[in-house]
Amino acid sequence: PHLQPPMSSSSPRPATQRRRLHPAAYLSAAATLLALVAAAFSRALGPRFPSPPDARRCRPDPDGSWSAGVFLGDSPFALKPIEHWGISADAGAAWPVANPAVTCADVAQSGSPSSFVASPFLFLQGGGIYMFFETKNPVTSQGDIAAAVSKDAGATWQQLGVVLDEEWHLSYPYVFSYNSKVYMMPESSKNGDLRLYRALDFPLKWTLEKVLLEKPLVDSVIINFRGSYWLIGSDLSSYGAKQNGELSIWYSSSPLAPWNPHRHNTIGSMDNGSSFRNGGRPFVYDGDLYRIGKQSGGVSGHSIKVFRVEILTANEYKEIEVPFVFDKPRKGRNAWNGARSHHLDVQWLPSSQLWIGVMDGDRVSSNDSVHRLTIGYMFYGVTLLLVLLLGGLIGAIRCTIPLRWCVPHTEKRDDFFHSKQQFFLKYKLSSLFSSLNKLGSLLGGRINYRTWKGRVYVVLVILVLIFLTCLGTHCIYGGNGAEEPYPIKGRYSQFTLLTMTYDARLWNLKMFVEHYSKCASVREIVVIWNKGRPPVQNELKSAVPVRVRVEDKNTLNNRFNMDEKIKTRAVMELDDDIMMPCDDLERGFKVWREHPDRIVGYYPRLAEGTPLEYRNERYARQQGGYNMVLTGAAFMDHGLAFERYWSKKAEVGRKMVDSFFNCEDVLLNFLFANASSMSTVEYVKPAWAIDMSKFSGVAISRNTQAHYHVRSKCLAKFSEVYGNLTAKRLFSSRGDGWDV
Repeated sequence: PHLQPPMSSSSPRPATQRRRLHPAAYLSAAATLLALVAAAFSRALGPRFPSPPDARRCRPDPDGSWSAGVFLGDSPFALKPIEHWGISADAGAAWPVANPAVTCADVAQSGSPSSFVASPFLFLQGGGIYMFFETKNPVTSQGDIAAAVSKDAGATWQQLGVVLDEEWHLSYPYVFSYNSKVYMMPESSKNGDLRLYRALDFPLKWTLEKVLLEKPLVDSVIINFRGSYWLIGSDLSSYGAKQNGELSIWYSSSPLAPWNPHRHNTIGSMDNGSSFRNGGRPFVYDGDLYRIGKQSGGVSGHSIKVFRVEILTANEYKEIEVPFVFDKPRKGRNAWNGARSHHLDVQWLPSSQLWIGVMDGDRVSSNDSVHRLTIGYMFYGVTLLLVLLLGGLIGAIRCTIPLRWCVPHTEKRDDFFHSKQQFFLKYKLSSLFSSLNKLGSLLGGRINYRTWKGRVYVVLVILVLIFLTCLGTHCIYGGNGAEEPYPIKGRYSQFTLLTMTYDARLWNLKMFVEHYSKCASVREIVVIWNKGRPPVQNELKSAVPVRVRVEDKNTLNNRFNMDEKIKTRAVMELDDDIMMPCDDLERGFKVWREHPDRIVGYYPRLAEGTPLEYRNERYARQQGGYNMVLTGAAFMDHGLAFERYWSKKAEVGRKMVDSFFNCEDVLLNFLFANASSMSTVEYVKPAWAIDMSKFSGVAISRNTQAHYHVRSKCLAKFSEVYGNLTAKRLFSSRGDGWDV
């Protein structure tokens, strides 16, 4: 054979001998790169709009996103959430105040890091209502005891910060008084005992009074019943203890005296032997003692149960479950307690002659974050396998497992049995690797990327890779999927959703009601029915009450009819053919709460020129500002807006609306502008919005050119009667990033 002298390592390789990368490798590399870019892009996008500083969320926690709500009722068995009672708080722009009352964000803003609050207990003293609760510190990953106080019957709460912090986990802060002193008995099972603390400077400073029991009891309470003190808790550390927590009972003549065990410890509270851990403070109602229990630690579902204690003596204990009716939220993750609740404390409130209760709740089930993380990495794993498979199919990756890995050998040649067993295992592995190598040879190069069909296959696989990567990224970084409300000064509120429609648009209305009824701050949906047979209640699937208001006359003026049955200050007028995310409604609602004297909407318009001419949003953006918002998607104070609309001054305008069957929103903009020299409109940009009227032929604005012409005529008429609109308001002038 012809031999050539070896080339020097420093000499260049001839062009004909340079190693070329297989072209198919570029396609495989491109698929991987695109998937990684999709993941980075999806994560970098984050929320569509930034949240203002006072709307910050808590850090995600594997144990959930617990918060606490306030309930009032004529009896402990007829509790309603605080928003049901129409209590308002001007300081927090809450008309009415709505749950949750205390969240981890409230605790964090007081200077104590928090990822959730749970297990709240009430204590009444000196005209104030004090709430003690567990707050989990995300830095130390342990529970501390924090407190808040309310001076207005539970409507608003002032955070007092962490009041008890130990080196171990604390929770379930049961607070009670004895001999004019205030005591707290938190759960300290991680320290292996049950401790009693006494208030030195209530409610901020506490000292250890004594160790009551050298047992790691959980969810323990002390009650004074029929002349004796009873300590009831659950010891989950004992052998065979059930997660539900069989009860253990002790009795004494004083909370500070030695405790004697019940004769039948441990005790099953049900006839079938099952039991329920304490889920709050026992209470006396109509002379009977009731115990609150919880099932399975509140892992899923609303697990609060109430038991009436029939017998409680040193030798016997008997209780029976009694009905406890609680309106379970139907908004899923959008409700603060949509997934589970596991604690309730009720007290008689003499100042209001009502029972007040505090309940904790979580919008997601247990281990939701772990579940989402697992699903996300599963998508990433499938994506990686598809990249390898694509590389093999186009011939860019050739994977052969060396069979020498399976050559049997052993160092203990005298151990015949061990050697035989090892040989058998190696033989099986060798057969498996041979089969995998044959499969790889069959699959290798099956797709010819040089043909158009092969390129189509490659593109389809790459699209699937990008899709799976985005899904995985969303599961890991996209949050729990809840569209939460935005608080102002820690306060939440609610609004009423109004929509005007008629029989030809019933299919629109069904989708409208089902979608928007799940938005967190929607209290009620009012359907203004202008024409035809109105729907019956079972035709509309809703998570909130729906009221159909049948009108006598088909007129657009009905949109702003006075309605004394509306229970919220804010209403959102929304056309039934507009679909947008709940988060957009929540952002708009927050902006309105900051400017309740204005119309806050999602569709800006600019009317200018001589005479005034009606122009669309694109024109307004080109000119850099707007002076109108359409009330087909807008928040307003219904008392203020509807009174202005039906004033004597607006009578001429209402007649024009009937004449044109148009322009009712234009008229309202003029009426607001006429009543103030300041800006009267605010714009909020929706993340996305779908105009369903484009898919039907029943919209009055389907002919855009004719619709705009009529509105320009309205502008000319209204300007003669009511003067000009306010000055142009610039986009991006508010500072929250929601009006760009």
